Amino acid sequence: MLTSQRKALLLDRLRRDGQIVAKSLADDLGLSEDTIRRDLREMAAEKLLKRVHGGALPLSPALPDFTARQAVSSDAKRRLGAYAASMIQPGQTVFLDGGTTNAEIARQLPRDLAVTIVTHSPTIAGELEHHPLAEVILIGGKLYKHSMVATGAITMAAIASIRADIFFLGATAIHPARGFSTGDFEEAAIKRHIAQCSAETYVLATSEKLDAASPCQILPLQSVSGLIMPAEVPDASLAPYRDKEIQIFLA
Repeated sequence: MLTSQRKALLLDRLRRDGQIVAKSLADDLGLSEDTIRRDLREMAAEKLLKRVHGGALPLSPALPDFTARQAVSSDAKRRLGAYAASMIQPGQTVFLDGGTTNAEIARQLPRDLAVTIVTHSPTIAGELEHHPLAEVILIGGKLYKHSMVATGAITMAAIASIRADIFFLGATAIHPARGFSTGDFEEAAIKRHIAQCSAETYVLATSEKLDAASPCQILPLQSVSGLIMPAEVPDASLAPYRDKEIQIFLA
């Protein structure tokens, strides 16, 4: 087997299983473990995967601060926000997670929509200043500045008292095997708790978040009602997610 063929197979296994165990894969392919490890080292240098003891994991996305993220894929985020806003019906209670993509949902909400918006993000709440018919419930707690959201026990307790019709969840990374994930343990727990307290959960994501995994899992793929992606994402990139029977909406 050529080196390029082995590396393509390694990437396919990594995408399918969410990890590579060098010894097991070497046994499966009838190759030496040293060969697999050498391939993994080279692929890690090419930034195709993350090398760990005994194998490899998908790359973890970089974590720029909130201000820097506002300029990333801004057009796609506006379209995602508009699509999500169109799903909201008058009289509903909607929980908006933090993040720059979800901020676009708040910006795209019609000014005459009577709705209750719940959020643990002061940034999201501020976007709704000029929506006279929107009741805004801001949940407090310890501020996690990277995402500009509240976390901690106080936040968890307040969330438990609310039942949202829709929760728009933000995730740092999405992977067919590892599901939705983020970089902070407490933030992941808050997101998971909101989903458990909501009737439906949808995830808005731009293409760079696909096939990546952050350290802290939020939910498996099948735990959400749907994934909202930009229309230009290739069908081949979405195929592994459709294979998991997750509903995908294109904006």
